[in-house]
Amino acid sequence: MATSSRKTSTPSPLASKRAHPKDPSSEVPSKSSRSSAPPLPLPSAGPFVEGSIVRIAMENFLTYDICEVCPGPHLNMIIGANGTGKSSIVCAICLGLAGKPAFMGRADKVGFFVKRGCSKGMVEIELFRTSGNLIITREIDVAKNQSLWYINKKSTTLKTVEEKVAALNIQVGNLCQFLPQDKVGEFAKLSKIELLEATEKSIGPPEMHRYHCELKNFREKEKQLETSCKEKTEYLEKMIQRNERYKQDVERFYERKRHLDLIEMLEAKRPWVEYENVRQEYEEVKLARDRVKDEVRKLKDGQIPITHRIDEIEKQRHTLEARIKAKATDIKETSQKCKQKQDVIEKKDKHIEELQQALIVKQNEEHDRQRRISNTRKMIEDLQNELRTTENCVNLQPQIDAIIIDLRRVQDEKAVCESEIIDKHKERETLEKEKKSVNDQIVQFDNLMNQKEDKLRQRYRDTYDAVLWLRNNRDRFKQRVYEPIMLMINMKDHKNAKYIENHIPPNDLRAFVFESQEDMEVFLKEVRDNKKLRVNAVIAPKSSYADRAPSRPLNELKQYGFFSYLRELFDAPAPVMSYLCSQYHIHEVPVGTERTRERIERVIQETRLRQMYTAEEKYVVKTSFYSNKVISSNTSLKVAQFLTVTVDLEQRRHLEEHLREINRKLQAVESGLIALRETNKHLEHRDNELRQKKKELLERKTKKRQLEQKISSKLGSLKMMEQDTCNLEEEERKASTKIKEINVQKAKLVTELTNLIKICTSLHIQKVDLILQNTTVISEKNKLESDYMAASSQLRLKEQHFIELDENRQRLLQNEYQCEKRSLKIRCV
Repeated sequence: MATSSRKTSTPSPLASKRAHPKDPSSEVPSKSSRSSAPPLPLPSAGPFVEGSIVRIAMENFLTYDICEVCPGPHLNMIIGANGTGKSSIVCAICLGLAGKPAFMGRADKVGFFVKRGCSKGMVEIELFRTSGNLIITREIDVAKNQSLWYINKKSTTLKTVEEKVAALNIQVGNLCQFLPQDKVGEFAKLSKIELLEATEKSIGPPEMHRYHCELKNFREKEKQLETSCKEKTEYLEKMIQRNERYKQDVERFYERKRHLDLIEMLEAKRPWVEYENVRQEYEEVKLARDRVKDEVRKLKDGQIPITHRIDEIEKQRHTLEARIKAKATDIKETSQKCKQKQDVIEKKDKHIEELQQALIVKQNEEHDRQRRISNTRKMIEDLQNELRTTENCVNLQPQIDAIIIDLRRVQDEKAVCESEIIDKHKERETLEKEKKSVNDQIVQFDNLMNQKEDKLRQRYRDTYDAVLWLRNNRDRFKQRVYEPIMLMINMKDHKNAKYIENHIPPNDLRAFVFESQEDMEVFLKEVRDNKKLRVNAVIAPKSSYADRAPSRPLNELKQYGFFSYLRELFDAPAPVMSYLCSQYHIHEVPVGTERTRERIERVIQETRLRQMYTAEEKYVVKTSFYSNKVISSNTSLKVAQFLTVTVDLEQRRHLEEHLREINRKLQAVESGLIALRETNKHLEHRDNELRQKKKELLERKTKKRQLEQKISSKLGSLKMMEQDTCNLEEEERKASTKIKEINVQKAKLVTELTNLIKICTSLHIQKVDLILQNTTVISEKNKLESDYMAASSQLRLKEQHFIELDENRQRLLQNEYQCEKRSLKIRCV
């Protein structure tokens, strides 16, 4: 944010308090002409100190085309309005004295400091020196982003320039000597130690800071030596204490040596004792081994009879199982024969059943034929009676012709009605499609409003909750209450939203607008006091400001690049617009373009406008109360956040009116359809009545001929049924004879089946006897195998015991040999 004016102070010696030279003479600035001869000392122009700036020249640098500044020997101050180039001079000092662009905090490339539209720029600084002034020239190439350096008009390098500047104790990077306005915050964050070191570098001789650094190093070494001495002293005390502890360890060492000698003597006697013990243990193990060996042999001999008996029983079991299988085969064959006999008997039974069923069918057919003959005779009698009573139908044709004429007329009217119904349906479908299209467009407008409401909810949740409460409680207010201004404003072009958001404070953008004080108090009491929501509310002026004309017509301002007043950039309800006009004078604030910014000084002087907008900046103009001078300030516009969504309310109103017209037409079409359906229903009823009458007359006309045909047909059917006779007694006799023959065959088959069942039963008994014998054999075999397994388990245990004893015997024999060998060796020693 720019202030109304800026003041930049530039001490001539770069804020450096250097000692004055013995010769107080100084030099005046040299001319800007570039001659190859070095500058010569000139007559005294004031008490300049070594390294003071006596001249600054700039070409195509930032805001300047050509500018030359000649500072005095004491405090220099530059005063001017914003944008007049005060900071440009500070940047020229920094860059001219080999400073880095990034140190200014404005740009990281030197090419950005060249005036816009120029390919090259130049900065020249002349420094006072008793032996002759030093002129440093820096030419900046925008395309290459490089600089060319000159000292006293002779080409040189950046390193040489830095050495020359450092020789004069000029420190551009030291904030205590050179402080740009963008580095004030960084300067304020310096600690006391950093300020002291920066001050030493700035005002003291070069060796002062070096001595200070050496002093700090010596202090660090002193602390290290003190720490080392303390550690060595502690180490010495620990060694003395450790030596005292070692005396007791020596005494324990000699006592241990005496015990070791005694152990050595006992160790010499130990092998003889061990030998004797091992020998006795070996004899005992040998006797036990021999005893277990005899037991193993006896157990093996006892298992041989059991093995022979198991083999005999196994052979007997195989014989019994073979006989059982043979019996099972015989039983299977006999059972198969029984099944075959049973199947034949069942077939005989089925044949008998079929004969009986066929006889029943013939009996039923005969009874049915007699019933049909009786019914046919009755029907013929009834038809003959009806034929005698039928009237003569010769005079019915005129009535039929009249009904046909009426029927054609009704059908024509019905076709016309149905055609009109189809047309109405098509018209309704067209209106429904048009209605859907209009509804979709209205939904799109509503979606845009929802976007604005979402932004309000995300940024100001309390205000959004208050909007929801207001929508549900509008009946509690006497006059209309308007939702927050940011929802009521509708930009004609969303690109202009930034001007409105930068002109109207956020607190008013989210404020509710009321037309009466009483409604506002009711709202604030409920929302602020009860619901604890932070909201803003304002009252629209009683007299409207919305349509007030600006003090100056826009045509007078178009020559300066202004294209509109703020009020004309958006639409809003009259009370909201009236409040904004009265409070923020939006009907008096014009909006300009980049062209306006280029002519801003002329615009300020000639138009006397208090506020105005250019393409990217806001200008506020004030007149000093004391000096009557015009003071202007400019602010960069912030990016719009809330008003970028544009809703054409006029188009939405047209769509709603169009939707109402469509609904009215749909109602008219629906009413017409109802009337046409009623007419069509009446015609349909009339058509059915005429068709029924026509059908009845035709039936009466053809009834006599139909009766005669039916009587003739029934007589023919009766004759055929009487000829188709059946002798039931003969059929019953034939069926009885066949059934007797089948029963004789069936009795023979039953006798054969009985004999087969007896054989099968005998075979089953024999098989069961063999199975019982086999079970007894298997049981005996299992008992013998169990006894054998028990004996085998005992044998394995004995064999394992024998193996363990034998291994123990071998081990003891080896130990005995080793002990004897060791004892002989000790005896020799």
